[in-house]
This record gives sequence, structure tokens and C-alpha cells, in this order.
Amino acid sequence: MKKNLFKVMAMAAVAALTFSCSDNAKSDAKSPAAAGNSSQLIAFVEVDSIMSQYDFCKEMKAQLESKGQNIDNALKGQEQNLQAAVQNFQSKLQNNGFSSRQEAENQQAAIERQQQQYVAAQQRLSAEFQNETAKFQQALIDSLQHFLADYNKDKKYAFILTKQLGDNILYADNAYDITEDVVAGLNKAYKPGKKEEKK
Repeated sequence: MKKNLFKVMAMAAVAALTFSCSDNAKSDAKSPAAAGNSSQLIAFVEVDSIMSQYDFCKEMKAQLESKGQNIDNALKGQEQNLQAAVQNFQSKLQNNGFSSRQEAENQQAAIERQQQQYVAAQQRLSAEFQNETAKFQQALIDSLQHFLADYNKDKKYAFILTKQLGDNILYADNAYDITEDVVAGLNKAYKPGKKEEKK
């Protein structure tokens, strides 16, 4: 679970960020000031750098990895217990270890209940993990949008795009890369140990 955790988390955050930024860009483009400006400034932010250098992301990555490891350990324990029960049942069945057919059926029913509990635990823990990941993504988007709105007051960029390998931006001049400023500003504003508040 935790092997691809951060990659999935980053991709989901980028998708949400891109969607969010494109919505903002559309509303900006409709405004009279944007429509009348023939020399619109565009900047971009490297998403990988945000995910790897923003203290909030690093803190959340550590928390989610820890939670993922705890989930793996809990499920692994249940899975091992289930496998042991199945092996014990099969062994007793092959060696005529049951005193009656009813005893065998009772143990088989107990194994089926144990399997159902395992599946239910898997689904519950997976849902909890997805919920935590979604909260992180939303908090990241909120903090970025809040920071960029403030940052852009004197910069006057018409668009601030997200950039990562494999996206729609095939080339970007580094002169328009504001990643360093954004990471520094986000880290300056971030208070460790406190959840990002929705601005």
C-alpha cells in the first residue's frame, strides 16, 4: 500500500490543483482587465518540488506513510491468522481430526466469518486512508491557492500553471519558473504541527 502511496497522492493533488487553477484562469479570462491585456504574464510551478520541499507535504507524507504501515501490519496479522485457520481446518479434514460432520461445518463457518471480518477490515481501513489522503489534498490546494492569491497581488500573472513531467506543457522558459519563491513562501507561512486551515 505504501509503495505507491506518495506517487498516487501527488498525482491526485496535481489533478485537483490543475482543475482548480484552470477554473481560476477561466474566471480571470472573463474579467475586463484580463480581456483587455494583450501582454498577459504566465508563470509556472514545478509540482514535484512542492511535494518534496514544502514542509506541510513532508509532514503529511510521513504521517500517511506511518498510517499506511500500521494498516499493512494490522491486515497482515489478520491474514496470517486466517491462513493458519484454513491450514488447520484442511489438516484436520485430511486426517479425520473432526469428531463429527457438525464440528467440521462449525469450524468452516467460523473460518468464513473470520474471512468476512478480514474483508470488512480491509474496506474500512482503506476508506479511512483514502479519507485522510483526500483531506491532505484539499488542505494542500487550499494553502496553495491562498498563498498564490496573495503572492500574485504585485506580480500580476494572468496564469500560474502547474508543471510536471508528462503533462501538457512541453516546454517552459525557466525565467517564468516561480517554484522557488512559492516553496519558500509556503514554508514561511506554514506552522508545523498545525493542520492547514481552509482559507
